[in-house]
Amino acid sequence: MEKVFESINGIFSFIGPLSDFLWDFPTNFSWYASIPLLGNFSFAIILLLGSGIFFSFRLGFMQVTHFKKGIRIMTEKRVVKTGISPLAAFFLSSAMRVGPGNIIGVTGAIAVGGPGALFWMWVSAFFGMAVAYMEGVLAQIFKEKKGDEFIGGLPFYGRKLLGNKVWIGVFLSILYILYALCCLPAQGFNVVSSVGRMAEIVTGTSIESDSIFYYIVGAIIIFTTALIAFGGIRKVTKWTDKMVPVMAVLYVLTVLVLIILNVKSIPYFFHAVFTGAFKPEAFFGGVFGTVLAQGVKRGLMSNEAGQGTITMSAAASDAKHPCEQGILASIGVFLDTIVICTLSGFVVVMAHCWDGPNGETWAGLDKLPKFTESVAALTPGTAANAIITFLITLCFCMFAYTCLLGMISFSEIAANRIRKDRGFINVIRCIALFVAAFGILCNIAGLELGNLWAFSDLGNILIVYFNVPIVYVGAKYVFRATRHYKKNDGTPFTSKVIGRDDCRYWDEKVAEKNKFL
Repeated sequence: MEKVFESINGIFSFIGPLSDFLWDFPTNFSWYASIPLLGNFSFAIILLLGSGIFFSFRLGFMQVTHFKKGIRIMTEKRVVKTGISPLAAFFLSSAMRVGPGNIIGVTGAIAVGGPGALFWMWVSAFFGMAVAYMEGVLAQIFKEKKGDEFIGGLPFYGRKLLGNKVWIGVFLSILYILYALCCLPAQGFNVVSSVGRMAEIVTGTSIESDSIFYYIVGAIIIFTTALIAFGGIRKVTKWTDKMVPVMAVLYVLTVLVLIILNVKSIPYFFHAVFTGAFKPEAFFGGVFGTVLAQGVKRGLMSNEAGQGTITMSAAASDAKHPCEQGILASIGVFLDTIVICTLSGFVVVMAHCWDGPNGETWAGLDKLPKFTESVAALTPGTAANAIITFLITLCFCMFAYTCLLGMISFSEIAANRIRKDRGFINVIRCIALFVAAFGILCNIAGLELGNLWAFSDLGNILIVYFNVPIVYVGAKYVFRATRHYKKNDGTPFTSKVIGRDDCRYWDEKVAEKNKFL
């Protein structure tokens, strides 16, 4: 089996350099890199952060003015006949956003850019909330009804905005599915490895990766995932509705305990973050610290704003107005980065491991053990060490598993832009499960296919380069929808509000309502 893995690694050996080139362009050219300050920022960073700033001003900083409104929407009880509730869609999107990178990504970001990376993570997340809003509104405007579900997202609004060409929708669907398939092995790997780590903590013994234990655990993971995935989007959301609140609350409480136990280090944390943020090397690393793992390219941004990969969940919601789900998409970025990633940053920075004797090795490693090393440093020689490490590992496992479910579900939704028959959708589900199983086998074999993992980085940057320009194309429709929403004059949202005639669901919704008046 080892020869098979080595062959696969060899086949994809060109992916890493290609991905690095696209992410770093044009900083990899000396003429650009020599430009003061600007030469430190790649086109990808300028595109993402610049778009966030532009949309924030054009929207009147919706991420601030309508934050409380978003909370009210989430807590409002609704009877949903088609699709899922706005809250369920929020949880489904959070299942993707709040992933393993919220732990290992922040660890890697601090290793590269120092504590100052957190400050720039907050800044970019704030503006990223506006980009997420734009994507969420577009997904809602152009969503389609399929039976008792809604389908939509990047492949759907991309097709509508670019001349309603069939091939465009198919291309964007394939692009997302390939992206998900490249990310799924890592999630399968993370789930099974974290389960093994929890078993080691409980038993106090080391478990070999190729033991029967891992084979059994791997089989159970694939079986339960298949049961959930083949139940469709509604069954998936039943699980994410339960898992996302539990894992978020559990992680927040666990880290708060660590902070309380080390309350004297809180001033150091803020001092390290704010003083480190404005050093040139920390500034550079900090912009990259908005993402999962070392820099922007390790899982794109922690909140995926601008990538378009969360838009499928936004479209699945039975919102009263397109802007409602845009607001919730914005809050999703806040939860992911400002809350979850910041707590991870507390642990890493306060533990001082990142700048200790092994600091140089941290820059090249972003695995869970590096984070648990920080946990151990904050609870030295106490019984709390094992308990907190177990809880952190459990959260990591849930983060990875909800990401796995989300990627399979979103691949299914994207596949509907190609063909809507059950047979084709089941094929997509089976392929996704097979790829996730492949990641589990990698763990059992004790191997990590670095070149294959690099494929996800390539998928990330390609989606960004396609999605963000499409968002700009549709920006005027989002601005018009936003003005209508803010006006709140009681008139229903239809195609005419944004100056189009192809928002079929919203027009049919109003027409059906008028029948009973």
